Amino acid sequence: MENHERIERIKYLIKELNLKQRDFAERIGIDTSNLSKYLNGKLPINDSFVNRLVVNLGVSKQWVLQGTDIPFPKNSNIPAATAIHSSDENQNGLIGTPVYDIDVTAGAVPRSCLFADDQIVGSINMPDVISSNCRVVRVSGNSMEPVIHNGDYVALRELSNMQQIFWGQIYVVLLDDYRLLKFVRRHPDPQKVILRSANPDYDDMEIERSDIRELMLVQHILHLESRM
Repeated sequence: MENHERIERIKYLIKELNLKQRDFAERIGIDTSNLSKYLNGKLPINDSFVNRLVVNLGVSKQWVLQGTDIPFPKNSNIPAATAIHSSDENQNGLIGTPVYDIDVTAGAVPRSCLFADDQIVGSINMPDVISSNCRVVRVSGNSMEPVIHNGDYVALRELSNMQQIFWGQIYVVLLDDYRLLKFVRRHPDPQKVILRSANPDYDDMEIERSDIRELMLVQHILHLESRM
């Protein structure tokens, strides 16, 4: 079971990086035939293979092996002046990942209003780090410290299939009355999930899967450093 879950996470990486298997194999320095054996379960996902992912792709080893952490480690101290391009300065249209002037953990606005075009205030053009199909939003509160701090930004990817949850990952969970930024953990009852904070001062929450309206996976955590 553990090896199967690791294989699923590697397949997720291939899809997320928008690579064909042969290109993915080339990126991490192995033969395509060996990659197929890993993905088919004929070879175990061992430390040697995982280290290739870590070194060549910048993937979190903890995420590959255990499903905790996020796929790509925190990108800290990115200068705001060079990372975010204001919409006022970019008259020819925004390039890169849109940045929204919203707090993703505040309020209960539905997704259709959450990412309205009039909320876009700029973009982050870092194609080797953040996919253009993500959305970057601000976070407030301390429930996810020390992983995510008050004022950090997160790059989110919306999920088309909410039944496929990568357990132990950080998600924005949209309920009828709340938006929550939490680790999503497996519950003994398959009809429920556990929402867990990084901050031990906060208790776990148990919710029905049917109560979840939207799930957005946290792909990256960004700390934008001001040098003014």
